[in-house]
Order: sequence, then structure tokens, then C-alpha cells
Amino acid sequence: MFLKSRSFTKDSNKNMLKEYYIDNLNAREAKEEIQKLSFYPMMFQAARVLKSTGILKEVYKKRRVGITSKQIVENLSLPYYGVNMLLETGLTIGVVYLKEDDVYTLTKMGYHLLFDEATEVNINFTHDVCYKAMFHLEESILEEKAAGLHEIGINDKTIYPHLSAMQEPMKKSWFDFDHYYSDRAFPEALKIVFKEDHKHMLDIGGNTGKWSIKCCEYNPTVNMTIVDLPKQWEKAKENIKQLGFEDRITGIVGDVLSKDLALPSDADAVWMSQFLDCFSEEQIGHILTNIYNNISDDAVVYIQDLFWDRQKDFAAAYSLHGTSLYFTAIANGNSKMYHSRDMINIIKAVGFEVIEDIDEVGEFHTILKCKKVSKG
Repeated sequence: MFLKSRSFTKDSNKNMLKEYYIDNLNAREAKEEIQKLSFYPMMFQAARVLKSTGILKEVYKKRRVGITSKQIVENLSLPYYGVNMLLETGLTIGVVYLKEDDVYTLTKMGYHLLFDEATEVNINFTHDVCYKAMFHLEESILEEKAAGLHEIGINDKTIYPHLSAMQEPMKKSWFDFDHYYSDRAFPEALKIVFKEDHKHMLDIGGNTGKWSIKCCEYNPTVNMTIVDLPKQWEKAKENIKQLGFEDRITGIVGDVLSKDLALPSDADAVWMSQFLDCFSEEQIGHILTNIYNNISDDAVVYIQDLFWDRQKDFAAAYSLHGTSLYFTAIANGNSKMYHSRDMINIIKAVGFEVIEDIDEVGEFHTILKCKKVSKG
């Protein structure tokens, strides 16, 4: 099944696709594509090692005239066998091409492998966090649990309590992946949120405190309350103290899935970014119900998330489906990157209405601004 076009077309309601996957390959093309799939994991590692060893960088340096395997061996003091084998594999992957016999130069794909930030973030996350754990995907699906979590040294039901204690380079790769997407959205999101003069905002799932700190820097009068697990709050508190916002950013330590978690009723806004996708549909309903029961009728709820049906190109949607597999085998075993329709249905079932629906915030995100349904 392949995309008819490189871009997605949304209808006027923005929560359904007019065109998505269609079966447009002939039998020969279909067989060729599925054979590629058979070796994807190996080709991924080959591409990564071409970069990590410096081989691809040497090709880049000589991209105009080309470079031979033996020249790269001499420049990097690497074994000829490995260099030669990886370059030949790189031809199939598409990151290098032959200028002439055994003279290699860089393709556009090779350039992006070397220099594109999103590609680097995604590859490091896949390799350091997900790769070994994906061996347990089938078990995770059948048993509805994160069966691969032990592969990254965590013996628990979810990854979340252990994020700040992960070993390197896994920890860096996880946070780089998380922050790359959220940080790109923050500048535009701040403008959207502070169209209203919010005085007290709940930052649920505040993680390292980045959003709350950005809000205090952007708006000199707003007060923030971060709600998160103990280790996350401890890390956020360190960052908050360093920047001198202790008087404006406080914390509530607790599990959002607990029935006993009380939220301050005086908050006029609630913010959740890349948070609800960390939970199952039933758990999302629980979280939103708790928010509904604790906030005033005039308070607004901002849900910023990445919905695969709202992406403008195939690569973004592809990445989100890959992220769903991370949730399945590693993070918790029961969540995913959602279709916007499913999230909106949960929001409405709890008793909220979406009063604003804004796409492409920071390129990839959607902000759903919600309020309690008027009883009148």
C-alpha cells in the first residue's frame, strides 16, 4: 500500500483524509518493494555506520571529484573490507552513487543523512532506544504490555518513571527526540496560548520544565504549576531554580492516572504537549475527566499533539507510525500516535468542546483548544 501523492488532503472538518494509501503497484513492483522491507533493519544499520565511522563524511569532502574505497581506507585507517562493503551497500540504500568504477560521490539522500537534524535525531532514537526492544513487538501486541522495556535496562510496566535515570547515550537520544519536536512548536504555541491573558496555567506532564519556563519568559505575570512524576519534577525543579523562576513555577508530584490526584481549581488554563499520546484511549478519558472535574467552567484546555492524519507529507506520518511502535514495545504497551478524529471523540465524550483547531504549529503539531460544553 503506497501513497497516491506526497501530500495529504484534509476535508473541511480537518479530521478525515480524502486520499490516503492506495494499492497502485503492479505485481513486479510490489514484490520488489516487499523485498526491500525484508532487509530494512540491516540497511538502517549500514546507513548509520556509514555515518558514524566517518566514511560518508569522506565521500562528502570529495563529492565533486569522487573518492575511492582505498582513499577512504588511507584517510580513516579503517579495514578495506568494511569500507568497501559499506560503500557497495550504500549504493543500494541510495546514499552514494558511482561517478565511475570504484569512485564514489554523495547523493541527496546521503547529504541529508549527514546534515539533517531531524534525521539524526530519529536515527539515534531508533538505534539507542528502540532497536533491540523491537524484537519483542509481537509479544507486546499479543500481551498488551511493553515487552521490550527490559532491553533498555528497565524492569517496570512503563518507561516514564525512569526517564531521568536512563543510561547514556540512550538518555540523550530519548530527550533529543522528545525535545526536537516540542521545542520547534513552542514559539508559535506561545503566541497562540497568550492571545488570552492567562494568570495561572497547569502544565500537565511538564517533564524538564521547558514549557513552563518558556511561558514565564514570554509572559511576565503568569504563574505555572507543573504536574508530573517525582523524578521528572526533581529535574524540572533544578532547571527552574537555575533560571530564578521558583516564585512563579510550582509543582504537584503525582500520577495522573491516580484517582486521588487533586488539581488546583483556580487555574484558568491547562496545557498538555505530547502528553496524551502516552496513554491508552481509556486512560486519556480518565485524565481529561479529572481535569474537567477540577477546573472552572471558564478555564481553557490546550492539547498540543502530533496527529498522523494532520501531517503535510508522507515522511512525517511515517515517523509517527514508527513512534507508535515505540509506545507499543517500550513506553507502555497501550498507547500510540493518534488519528485526530479519535482524540477529538474522547474530548467530546468527556464533556469538552473544541473551540479552536490549529494545524502545523511548528510544522508538525496541532493545538486543540477546548472548553467545557456550555450547560445553557
